[in-house]
Amino acid sequence: MQLGMIGLGRMGGNMVRRLMRHGHECVVYDLNPANVEALANEGAAGSQSMEAFVRSLNKPRAAWVMVPAGDATETTVMKLAGLMGRGDTIIDGGNSYFKDDVRRARILREKGLHYVDVGTSGGVWGIERGYCMMIGGPSEAVSRLDPIFKALAPGIGTAPRTPGREGRGGTAEEGYLHCGPSGTGHFVKMVHNGIEYGLMQAYAEGFDVMKHADSPDLPEDHRFNLDLTDIAEVWRRGSVVGSWLLDLTAMALVEDPELRRFTGTVQDSGEGRWTIMAAIEEAVPCDVLSASLFTRFRSRQDHTFAEKLLSGMRNKFGGHVERAAGG
Repeated sequence: MQLGMIGLGRMGGNMVRRLMRHGHECVVYDLNPANVEALANEGAAGSQSMEAFVRSLNKPRAAWVMVPAGDATETTVMKLAGLMGRGDTIIDGGNSYFKDDVRRARILREKGLHYVDVGTSGGVWGIERGYCMMIGGPSEAVSRLDPIFKALAPGIGTAPRTPGREGRGGTAEEGYLHCGPSGTGHFVKMVHNGIEYGLMQAYAEGFDVMKHADSPDLPEDHRFNLDLTDIAEVWRRGSVVGSWLLDLTAMALVEDPELRRFTGTVQDSGEGRWTIMAAIEEAVPCDVLSASLFTRFRSRQDHTFAEKLLSGMRNKFGGHVERAAGG
């Protein structure tokens, strides 16, 4: 199947590579010509302008937008909408706010275009592990794109089958799910990332407690000099708190046990805030998620080992490099 990809950064470029490995044809465009050239050398059809990009796509066209959420996504989607025709599909695979998806879908529907929002998790590891995708949009468009989602997803063999799911069917076990109408994909991904904040904060605080177990303020026989690198490793094996985040934590600690290369400044990318806003609108308490978001705000003023560990985890799963506050 043919797919167009706009935005060839860490995620977009690797998604194109994974699709081509599975035999799909990819047309690519990016504001940086070097990114286009690199993927063209690997077998993609490169475009030097958005107009040329759209002309290179077969009807009904499908164009996946993988650019930073916000103004860049809005501008790209609306420009594409002016170039594409009835029956074509625009896919937003970034971390957009779900309310923006609902609005865009309404505008595009009036033009005869389909709008599909895909919350995508997998970071820099997705090219090998596959991408978990939460999808919103009209059933007709989502069904037509199923070969694309199937190629990008991890597949059923990447996790043990949940007891009792036999015969249930669907694509959730493959690693992608049509969650509902436009907006639902990014809504589910928003909550996913809000939970991610809380999980990361729990690990970070727990390791911080162990880091300071040898504090001189403690009675001498209550002081413990613990090897956090080995503790992370042993917890990976059979522990109820084992997870991919813990795997990444263990990697960060092996590489730099004192986490000296991290300042402790931890950014938030928007989804945590939106999750709290949704909870407020729904009158749903979310103590852990809100506390983890506020801790990221505090990290820009005062740094602890916990914040450095958060930075280490973000670097491992997404390639994020934290900048010091004001930097």
